Amino acid sequence: MDLELTGKVAVVTGASKGIGLAITEAFLREGVRVVAGSRSESLELAALRETYDVAFVAGD
Repeated sequence: MDLELTGKVAVVTGASKGIGLAITEAFLREGVRVVAGSRSESLELAALRETYDVAFVAGD
């Protein structure tokens, strides 16, 4: 699906697991640059950071 979001930036909270991780993956597939926020970085999110333009911010 082309949502015409290429080049946009999205901030996703709770991005290390569950729905937040799924939303992060969907945005990345659409060409969106993602700022991913979570208390800690999961292995899945770390793997996405190796392939895509993802910035991780730890916070509580």
